Amino acid sequence: MDLTALADFNAVALHGGFGPAARRTGRPKASLSRRVAELEQSLGVRLIERGSRTLRLTDEGRALHESTRGLLAEIDDAGAAIRSRAPVPSGRLRVSAPIVFAHVVLPRVASRFAAAYPQVELEIVAEDRVMDPVQDGYDLVIRIDPDADELLIGRRIATDRRVLVAPRGFVFDEDATSLPAVVLARAASVPWKILGDDGRERTITPDPVLRLSSLLMAREAVLEGAGASLLPGLLVEPDVAAGRLAKLGVDAGPAVEIWALYSSRRLLGAKVRVFLEMLGGGSR
Repeated sequence: MDLTALADFNAVALHGGFGPAARRTGRPKASLSRRVAELEQSLGVRLIERGSRTLRLTDEGRALHESTRGLLAEIDDAGAAIRSRAPVPSGRLRVSAPIVFAHVVLPRVASRFAAAYPQVELEIVAEDRVMDPVQDGYDLVIRIDPDADELLIGRRIATDRRVLVAPRGFVFDEDATSLPAVVLARAASVPWKILGDDGRERTITPDPVLRLSSLLMAREAVLEGAGASLLPGLLVEPDVAAGRLAKLGVDAGPAVEIWALYSSRRLLGAKVRVFLEMLGGGSR
């Protein structure tokens, strides 16, 4: 059996179609289709029903996918183990990260990484969806306060705390119980428990003047004077330090933890290891 054709078939089965598989693997859609057709011909069975808009595996195709995907993953792991012994990391490295962390932190890390390891093709995807490293084709996923998962291991790379910020020059009445606020459209309308510099905890009810779909938009709106907002410290602390925003306090709740995770079913390759070293942090 042709392993390349088998790998192409499993990619199509895993990602739900020739187009998605082509985008994930970087292989032409026509090549994937041809390889799968050759595999079907060599086996003498139909593996994929092509008559509908949504790809559907035949019973034979489903059985082949379920029995060989683990084997192909082991072959990939064996190759990764060999590559991990190489003195110079190389190959493609795909990382998924939350949008704010990707925009604020990762550009500097990525630039240093690219200069230090030019033989690694680094791809960082900014997305707030929870991605599965194996199913979605990532070597590393960065998550905020991740749930325990026996299939994922990694390192805590940072902690952060939300900060209540307001436009520059904003006068905060210590007895105020509400504030004109910029909030996330998807967030529940709940009071903010804020810890001030004096150690006093206050409960403030946000009075929404804007509902926006992203934290980056909320930061820009506060900078433009729209109202106060409770935003990640890593996003707004530079603005506070530069005097562009006024800091009214911090979230009284626990700090959030930021983790870089990878599949426990795969060996840690050299390219992932050196990227983790640049991110820093302790082991999980």
